[in-house]
Amino acid sequence: MVIELTAPPMNEHDLEHLVSRVFFKSLDLLGGLHKLAEYRTLTWLPSLARASFVIVLREEYLKTEEEIAEIVGLTRNTVRNILRADPQMALYKIQHMDELTKEEKKQLRVHTAGGIAKLAYKMVKEGEEAQVLLEFCREMSAKAVQVCEAPWAYTVLKHSKGVKYPIKDPSELKEKLAGITIKGFPAEEVVEGLSYPIKNPAQLLHEIKEYLQMKGV
Repeated sequence: MVIELTAPPMNEHDLEHLVSRVFFKSLDLLGGLHKLAEYRTLTWLPSLARASFVIVLREEYLKTEEEIAEIVGLTRNTVRNILRADPQMALYKIQHMDELTKEEKKQLRVHTAGGIAKLAYKMVKEGEEAQVLLEFCREMSAKAVQVCEAPWAYTVLKHSKGVKYPIKDPSELKEKLAGITIKGFPAEEVVEGLSYPIKNPAQLLHEIKEYLQMKGV
């Protein structure tokens, strides 16, 4: 019995949202804009953006090489090269960038972008968002809770700055929030009672709120 996969309808907003998340995660894997500037490879950014589109269109919407080439404005051969790129090999080359010549760095662009975008897509789908986006989310959440007069939430976000998401266990949070009380409970006790993994700052606040409600606060 052959099961045919049906691609979900392509929504422009959802497409761009996911592509942006993959693109920023790709930057994370490359060490951020500072590292790209250090290696004089900022010209990779357009390639990363196109590769992110290609991978999302293929993996999320099951588009063919021809369809992707038309949507993104690339040749079919370039699309094929991106789709065939080896994520682990791309990551290895990035980690050994110091050993590459200037010409080798130029030649890396398409294949490396494809491999990095593939890896970034997989990580985003598994809940590992780009740190730059999570930090932005944390900052926005902190401002929002200030307006809503939720001092414990603001304190948690302020002191948890720099925490790497997803948070898989309470150890790092306990260290960051040591000595803080949340609605009368020691923060260390509260974070022990949360459900993990926690994917982003918004979920962290939600889990704490659920814990407090369970405690009758």
